[in-house]
Amino acid sequence: MADSTLVFIVLGLTLTAFVWGRFRYDLVALAALLGSVLLGLVPAQEAFLGFGHPAVITVAAVLVISRGFERSGVVDVIAEQVLKVGERLFLQLAALTGTVVVLSGFMNNVGALALLLPVAMRLAREHDTSPSLLLMPLAFGSLLGGLTTLIGTPPNIIIASYRGSVTGDAFGMFSFSPVGVSVALAGLVFILLLGWRLVPQRAGKASTEEMFDTANYLVELKVGEEAKAIGWTLRDLHAALEETIPVLAVVRDEKRRAGHAFHGSLREGDILLVEAGPEEMKLLEDKAGLSLGAEAEEDEVSADETATRESDAEPVQENPVRQNRKESKEKKAKKKEKKKGVDTEGLELVEVVVRTDSMMVNRTVTQLRLHNQFGLHLVAVARDGGRLKQRLREIRFRPGDVLLLQGGESELAESLATLGCLPLASRDLTLGQPRLLLVSLAIFAAAILAILFDLLPAAVALSTAALLSLLVGVLPLRDGYQAIDGPVIVLLGAMIPVGQALETSGGAELIAESLLHMGRDWPVVATLVGLFVITMMLSDVINNAAAAVLMAPIAASLASGFEVSIDPFLMVVAVGASCAFLTPIGHQSNTLVMGPGGYRFGDYWRMGLPLELVVMAVAVPMILLVWPL
Repeated sequence: MADSTLVFIVLGLTLTAFVWGRFRYDLVALAALLGSVLLGLVPAQEAFLGFGHPAVITVAAVLVISRGFERSGVVDVIAEQVLKVGERLFLQLAALTGTVVVLSGFMNNVGALALLLPVAMRLAREHDTSPSLLLMPLAFGSLLGGLTTLIGTPPNIIIASYRGSVTGDAFGMFSFSPVGVSVALAGLVFILLLGWRLVPQRAGKASTEEMFDTANYLVELKVGEEAKAIGWTLRDLHAALEETIPVLAVVRDEKRRAGHAFHGSLREGDILLVEAGPEEMKLLEDKAGLSLGAEAEEDEVSADETATRESDAEPVQENPVRQNRKESKEKKAKKKEKKKGVDTEGLELVEVVVRTDSMMVNRTVTQLRLHNQFGLHLVAVARDGGRLKQRLREIRFRPGDVLLLQGGESELAESLATLGCLPLASRDLTLGQPRLLLVSLAIFAAAILAILFDLLPAAVALSTAALLSLLVGVLPLRDGYQAIDGPVIVLLGAMIPVGQALETSGGAELIAESLLHMGRDWPVVATLVGLFVITMMLSDVINNAAAAVLMAPIAASLASGFEVSIDPFLMVVAVGASCAFLTPIGHQSNTLVMGPGGYRFGDYWRMGLPLELVVMAVAVPMILLVWPL
C-alpha cells in the first residue's frame, strides 16, 4: 500500500477521533504519531523531534509570559477600567470585547478570555444583564484578537515556522497585523452592531447578591447522626422550614425514591436531592441539621481502593498519603465542632467553570478526592445551561461545566488553580506590585524588540523572556509550569511530524492536485476561497493548531501547482484556522463560556456563521492586497 494511502487512513482515523471527542485530543494526536512511526511514515529516530520544534517552544513561552501578566497585575489594571463603563449594554460589550481583542494580540487568547470572564460576570450581576449576551461576544473577540500578531494564537506560530522551513524566512512578529487587524476590527464592528442580537438569551438574570442562577442547581444533603430531621416526614421538614423547598428525591441504600412519592420518615444516612441556593442550604442546615452529602460520599473510599493507591504509590509518597488521612480526620473533627455551634465564617461558596486543561476533565469527585486533597466540597453541577439531575459522585466532569464549590477562603485560590478551574464569583482585582508590573512589561517589550530587529528568533526571544520572568519573581516557578498547557504542547509535538508525513508521502500533493483539477477553469482566487472555507470548517471540529498543521502543506502544494507565491495561501490557512465560530468544540474559548453563558451546542452558529462570512469577505481581499499572488 502506498505511503500516501496510509497517511490518509491515519489522518482519517485521527480526524474521526477528534470529532468524536471520546478521547482527549492530545492522546489522539500521540496515537496518530506512534501509528505513523509503526507504519514507517515517520522515521523512528525523528518521532519526537516535533516537541523541540520552534512552534512548540514559542507556544509554551507565550503561555508562561501570559501567566506572568496575570500575576503582575497588568491585565487587572485594564480590567479595573472596564468595570467603570456603566449600565449600557453597548458600552459593556464594547469595553469587554475591545479589551479582549487587544489583549489577545499579545498574550494567549484563552488566557485573555479567562482573565476577563470574571469581569464580564461581575458586570452582568451589577447591571442585571444576562451573561449570555456578554460571554459569546467575549469568546469570539478573543479569537479575532489572536489574528493580529505572531504570538496571538498557535496557528500563526505554526504557519510562521512552516514558512521558515519552506522558504528559509519565517513570518515576523507583525507580519500578520495588516490582515489580522483589519479582520479583527471588522469582526468587532459586526459583533457590536448586529452579532450580539443573534445570541440566544439562555441564562437567567445575574443579581448582585448571587454569583449566578443557583436555583438551577441540584444539591445533595445528608441526614447525619445528629440531624434534627431524623424521624421527620417531608411534610414535617417543610413545616419546620416554614417554606417549601423542593425535595426531588430521597436516596436510601443506593435506591432513589421520588420526592412526591416518599411518605416515610427520614433516617440517618438518607440523602435528599434538593433544589436550593445558598440561603436555602443554610436554612436546611440550621433548622433540620442537614449537611452537604458530597463529603460523606467522597469519604466512602473502600479499604481495597486505599490499599490499591498505597501499593501503587512510590515509597516517597507514603508519608503524604498518611498526612492526607490525618488531614481528613482533622477536617471531620472540625465539621463535628461546627455542628455544635463553632463559627463557620471561614467557609464560602464559589462558582467556577472547568477549563479545557483542567485535571478534573473526565474524572469524578471520588477519583479526585476533592475534599481530602483540596479541602473543597462539591455542592452542585450545571451543564449546558441546566442542572444535572444525577448523583454528584457519578458525574464525570467536562470542560465548560459550572460547579458550585464550598471551601475555606484561605484554600480556595490555590486549590482552584491546581484543579484548573476559573472562578466566576466576584473577585477583588489583584493589582499586583507596581515594580513587578513594570518589570513584566519591560521584559516583554525587550523580547518584542529583539524579534522585530531580527536579533533573536521568536522562539529564543520569548523563551528568554519567560525565563527572566521566572528568575526575577514576576511568576513563581510552580505557576510557570502550571501555565504551560500540557495537552496543547503534546498535540503540537505529535501532529507536526504527522503533518510532515502528509507532505513527504506525497499526500498533500495529491490533495492539491485534486483541488487544482476541480478548479482548473476557475481563477486562483476561487481556489483560495475554497481553501479558506475548508480550513474554517476543519477548525470548527478539531483543534485549531491541528487544523493549521494539516492544511499548511496542502496550501504550499497548491501554491506550487499554480506557480504563485506561497504567502497568500499560508495566510488563508492562518486566518481560517483561527475562525472556529460555529461550534463550542472548535476552540477552547468557545468551550470555556458554554457553561457560564448557558449556551447549547446549536447556539454558536447563529452569530458564528455570519461572522465567518464577514471575516472571509474582509480577509481574502486584504490578503491579496498585502500578499499578492
